Amino acid sequence: MKRGFALLAAAAALLTGCGVRQSTTTAAAMPRMPETYVFTREAFPRLDGSAAAVPMAQAAASVLLGEDREAVTDLVQFHKTERAYWELLEGSAQVLLAADPGIRILAEKGDNNWETAPFAMDALAFFVNESNGVDSLTIEELRGIYAGEITNWSQVGGADLDIAAFQRSEGSGSQTAMETLVMGDTPMMAPPAGGVHGEMGDLIRAAASYENSAGAIGYGSWYALSVMGLGEGVKILSVNGAAPDRDSIRTGQYPACFPYYAVISAETPEEDPARIFFDWIQGPEGQKLAEQEGYVSAEEMGGAL
Repeated sequence: MKRGFALLAAAAALLTGCGVRQSTTTAAAMPRMPETYVFTREAFPRLDGSAAAVPMAQAAASVLLGEDREAVTDLVQFHKTERAYWELLEGSAQVLLAADPGIRILAEKGDNNWETAPFAMDALAFFVNESNGVDSLTIEELRGIYAGEITNWSQVGGADLDIAAFQRSEGSGSQTAMETLVMGDTPMMAPPAGGVHGEMGDLIRAAASYENSAGAIGYGSWYALSVMGLGEGVKILSVNGAAPDRDSIRTGQYPACFPYYAVISAETPEEDPARIFFDWIQGPEGQKLAEQEGYVSAEEMGGAL
């Protein structure tokens, strides 16, 4: 078991590089709940985290409680990534399933009394209007677009059309991934008017319909776009010649990947339901469930996490 915040350095290293629809697997083939502990609604850990981790949380609650998926939705009321970490800090949540921003929040507060473990890998995917003639960009071109240095699609092989570079709001997992994986030390330019969106669905709709043209570009979680189905109506771009998919994420061919973590207090007792859930999601049954839900599991990464 990995304790404390020794994983912070590893997390930072992971952020330098590197679908199917909702699972229809029958109950008989689903992972089993722990044999030595029976979860109940009354003792089920309070979960929170990133929007793209909601399917994993719902599936886990369904399996561990033996209830239909629809019946456990009240147990999975997730916030945006940064807010979810504040819920953990304030004691309103016991286990997070979330991307990186909160790990930074915990470190900045000087609070090292947390335990983190990666359970799946996602990717930062870029999308444009379906009528946009550009199919692939490089990391350098994306950085140039979001720095304001590349302003017309003709500069990257497209039509003579101004680029509107839409952004996610500060504190979202996608925004932190963008700043870390693509921008680095290069500051992002100011977005177009109305070009910042807290919810990925809002950003996709705004970018897809921007001025009835193909000028907009946006970004978000590959899992949310491709597996959860939020990407209907937009075209997902390849980056450095690789399309984001399970294989390119698993092999590291896709250049903009980031992990999801399970996070709990390091003081959580071994017998606490939150600790049992934390251990289970890292174990073979939890990892099998992640794969069935369309995630690239930590186990699939072969220890690369």
